[in-house]
Amino acid sequence: MEKQVAVIDYDAGNIKSVVKAVQYLGFNAFVTRKESEILSASHVILPGVGSFADAMEHLVSYDLKDLIMKIREQGNPFLGICLGLQILFEDSEESPGVKGLSILKGHVKRLKEAEGLKVPNIGWNSCSLINSGKLFSGISGEPFFYFVHSYYLSMDDETKVRAVMDYGGIKVHASIEDDNFFACQFHPEKSGDTGLQVLSNFLSQK
Repeated sequence: MEKQVAVIDYDAGNIKSVVKAVQYLGFNAFVTRKESEILSASHVILPGVGSFADAMEHLVSYDLKDLIMKIREQGNPFLGICLGLQILFEDSEESPGVKGLSILKGHVKRLKEAEGLKVPNIGWNSCSLINSGKLFSGISGEPFFYFVHSYYLSMDDETKVRAVMDYGGIKVHASIEDDNFFACQFHPEKSGDTGLQVLSNFLSQK
């Protein structure tokens, strides 16, 4: 049966490029916020660019907050991208007092400017691959990925971190894996052939 890839629409932006990348790889990707369609999909992607607080507000207003936990319990492969990574965790310095989904333990902090480095971080950065990540199968060395962010993840359990990016001495947890949940701060859909390999590796998960 052809894989059905649900891309969750919660008004967070950057959805079309993800859909196009998945379709380029030969899979059927569709944008939805319907629970039945999301739970019946073989794979689910939560992309996003924007505010942590707005994202959480939209997830609640569209009845998607509990749905993401259902995906966790159901066991279907789930990929969070950029903001879609950040909201899986407990909170963010971007939006004090706003709770994230808290599915995973960790905190989102603001990048600090350093000599030659600006915030937001926009552009290509190399990552160190650690802990044998499934998303990075067939990828070696210190691959470059495309980032657009002002905030970064610091995950409590570093054994679940699969890629690290150094930004002026700040250790950015750039990709994590925990059971059926995968997430990356960078944009695989905008990271050339290496990014497409990451998406392909995600779509090969069962």
